[in-house]
Amino acid sequence: MSKRLEGKVALVTGCGSVGPGWGNGKAISALFAREGAKIMGCDIKLEAAEETRTVVRAEGGEIDVVRCDVASDEQVNNLVAHCIERFGRLDILVNNVGIVEVGGPIDYPLEKWQRAMDVNVTSMFLTCKYAIPHMLEQGGGSIVNIGSIAGIRYSGVPYISYYTTKSATLGFSRGVALQYAKDNIRSNVIMPGLMKTPFVVEPLKGIYGGGNVDAMMDKRDNQCPMGHMGDAWDVAHAALYLASDDAKYTTAAELVIDGGITAKFA
Repeated sequence: MSKRLEGKVALVTGCGSVGPGWGNGKAISALFAREGAKIMGCDIKLEAAEETRTVVRAEGGEIDVVRCDVASDEQVNNLVAHCIERFGRLDILVNNVGIVEVGGPIDYPLEKWQRAMDVNVTSMFLTCKYAIPHMLEQGGGSIVNIGSIAGIRYSGVPYISYYTTKSATLGFSRGVALQYAKDNIRSNVIMPGLMKTPFVVEPLKGIYGGGNVDAMMDKRDNQCPMGHMGDAWDVAHAALYLASDDAKYTTAAELVIDGGITAKFA
């Protein structure tokens, strides 16, 4: 490791994995720690965050984790305050929390729609609301928002709340980037394509392959120009670039990590 994040503190939301294997938040936390960052992680499932903590500490990294519902104003305020109390600063904010559920505008329940808006969009507003003042005091920072190619393309799956919220991620990140560009606070979006992570299994297995996970994975692999999906480490390495000083002149960017799928005609 080149210690590209030495001396920095990174707050990673959704740092746990929703199932066995490597989710984006878990991989980002591990990679950032390997690169020298101190990690403040949170997840709505404390046991998932604690699993990431175990992995990072086993590799010699420094990490603290808490349970947090990032759609809660009070809990996010407390999360950022805990980060500052524990580590003394906040240099990197990774907004990695998201909900994906199948449903179109007719059949998707209103309460689920509102929850998706809160978790996928309001969470970014709240973390930035409480993190940016500390970045301003420090003279800069980097915000990395995890979006999706669903923000710019229809994937064939009817999940209207996901398309909507991931489109909103782009506008929100762009607005933050331009407002704070002169303050040396950068804001960028990573837009993963079809990825092989635990996050996709439960909500999508009924759409692909009739509930057969292996069939779903094969179908998704075959959709990709490279013949296979990406994984959480592809997202983590993109996040590392955007979080590091290597990206010091990169803001309001939308980095597509999709193996070329959005370039396909059909």
